[in-house]
Amino acid sequence: MATVMVVRLVGRVDWSEVWDALTHLAWWQIPLLLAVLVVRQVLNALPLSLYIPGVSAYRATQNDQVAILMSTIAPPPSDIALRMAMFSSWGVPVAKGLAGTLMNTLTFYIVRFGAPVVGFVLLAATGGKVGLRWADLISVAISVGIFVGLMLVIRSEALARKVGTTAGRAAHRVRKRVDPEAWAAACVQFRIDIAARFRRGFPRSLLALSAMLVVDLTMLLMALRFVGLDSSEVPVVEVAIAYLFAYPFTLFPFSGIGIVDALVLAAVVQAGGAEVEAAAVAGLVVWRVFTIGGPLALGALGLAAWRRTSGAATTSQ
Repeated sequence: MATVMVVRLVGRVDWSEVWDALTHLAWWQIPLLLAVLVVRQVLNALPLSLYIPGVSAYRATQNDQVAILMSTIAPPPSDIALRMAMFSSWGVPVAKGLAGTLMNTLTFYIVRFGAPVVGFVLLAATGGKVGLRWADLISVAISVGIFVGLMLVIRSEALARKVGTTAGRAAHRVRKRVDPEAWAAACVQFRIDIAARFRRGFPRSLLALSAMLVVDLTMLLMALRFVGLDSSEVPVVEVAIAYLFAYPFTLFPFSGIGIVDALVLAAVVQAGGAEVEAAAVAGLVVWRVFTIGGPLALGALGLAAWRRTSGAATTSQ
């Protein structure tokens, strides 16, 4: 899929030149990228520790990596089931764990779909053309909608019930099995479970996930520079703009692999010319190897560590 998207948007890739670009990668750059990846994953998981009492940053990161691994190798809701098993083994009530996990997801969606806002700001600052990127206002609207809905749920029990009922009725029109009253009750319970830590956790979670995007972008820039794509050919701001407008498409499987890569590649080639294409593809390959393969490896390590400690005890009960 990645190759198809790249060919359609940019043109046929010269893979021999891509391989030549990959040979620029030095051995010492690999542990450096791994270190930055760990920071990225800790920041990505940090909201779990902010929303769920009794979950440290380490346990939040372990839980998140294991869930990423499980969602890759097994159909949903296997990842949620394993998350809850881990929380239970740490003495965290399932309701609190589930509410914190949902809150983590909603916060991430606000940041994910809100990323183009910064892209628009950078375009305005650099005098760049918006063009088709006006369509990203839809993404921004989704981010605002999630934020407003969340604020209404947290504000009061009556509003939480109203939001749940309204959403349930809308869902009932599509799927008759949906019970609007059950959705209303779930919203009220969610508010009860999360309200105590929301005021402190929500702004810090937004900050942590925004920092995660900065670190992820830094990894992309490092990967591009390590394979020989110089800042004089493609400035940092051009890569940042491409990344921020493409980021909402990480909603798709494997963080939008193919779609995000093609959009970033098209923007980089437009900024630097066709001669940077091979190095840009090589940099994207390195970035994807670490950002997709890395969390899976960390998840395997996290699962082994959990099973060796509290996991084995939980399964035997």
